[in-house]
Amino acid sequence: MYIASQHDLEEFVARAKSSSVLAIDTEFLREKTYYPKLCLIQMATDDESVIIDPFAVEDLKVLAELFADERIVKIFHAGYQDLEIILYEVGTLPKPIFDTQVAAALLGQTQQIGYASLVHSVCGVKLKKVDSFTDWSARPLSDSQLKYAEADVRYLPKMYRRMVEELEAKGRLSWLEADFAEMSNPETYLVDEQNRFRKLKHIMQLSRRQMAAAREMTAWREIEARKRNVPRKWILTDEQIVEACKREPRTIDDLFMVRGFRERVTTRDARELIALVVAALDSSPEAWPEITQPNRAEPNVDAQVDLLMSIVRLRAKQNDIAVPTLANHSDLVAIARGHYEGVDIMKGWRRDIVGNELVDLLEGRIVLSISNGKVRVKRV
Repeated sequence: MYIASQHDLEEFVARAKSSSVLAIDTEFLREKTYYPKLCLIQMATDDESVIIDPFAVEDLKVLAELFADERIVKIFHAGYQDLEIILYEVGTLPKPIFDTQVAAALLGQTQQIGYASLVHSVCGVKLKKVDSFTDWSARPLSDSQLKYAEADVRYLPKMYRRMVEELEAKGRLSWLEADFAEMSNPETYLVDEQNRFRKLKHIMQLSRRQMAAAREMTAWREIEARKRNVPRKWILTDEQIVEACKREPRTIDDLFMVRGFRERVTTRDARELIALVVAALDSSPEAWPEITQPNRAEPNVDAQVDLLMSIVRLRAKQNDIAVPTLANHSDLVAIARGHYEGVDIMKGWRRDIVGNELVDLLEGRIVLSISNGKVRVKRV
């Protein structure tokens, strides 16, 4: 059903309240805006599938009551971006949620399996993806576009039920609670302007003093991009920020020495920006950001990490879990250097499956050997 009126939307909301599940997907564009431009919302209940046209309805906030109903499980696949859009457009986040991509990693699938691949694996259906790069803002939508959009939610309820059965049989359903709680937390989607500089390309080329300037320049860019609703790179590129901060600029002319800077920033904005940068350069060293790259004085732990990964791969295979879901390389480097706090592999179910065992290996309580081509773990 294609919903293009407020009346039809409100009637769907009333019907959906009796469903036990609500599958949700969105189609959006983001190439020319800071905030994603919502073009469609697809939903499926126990009984029907609908496609909601946000350009045609008057108020999407009528969905808030449905999203807040904790009797209904909201099902997504790779739902972070969908949830971010829903929070922006509706003002609330659905709960409780279930993400089939996250759950699939605990059932032997790859960590970031695509929707079409998962539908084929679980439901035996091969989806056509001919409209995956379509312009969803164009109207009217073609029949093939509508079929594609509807298929993105049609199979989610069936996959959800099958996956829950498998997870319960393996005793793993509770393992997902922390991940889903984070996805339903509005703070997950907040952008911290003062820490955005850490994501700059080539940030490690800067000194701590220069990073202080980059922090202020990047925060200014974030605020301006949000205010103008344009992509960050339309304000300033990462390369322009890093290059400007290398120069430790103190005048507008210093900023305009960076290629392309004058074309992107007005003189008025440049005055505001240079004031922020100079204040950061002249601030106390205690206020400068800490360098986030690994301390060169720390020992090389490549050999230890290789041994740790051997156990991780072994336990991942035995438990039918994707290796990156169980442990990533940075976690293994951290514990190899004796840093256990705040490391995911030392929390919850990951710690039970392999985290404690990795500590035992590092502290000499177990040894590894190879027998008949297989890794063996032996307690000393």
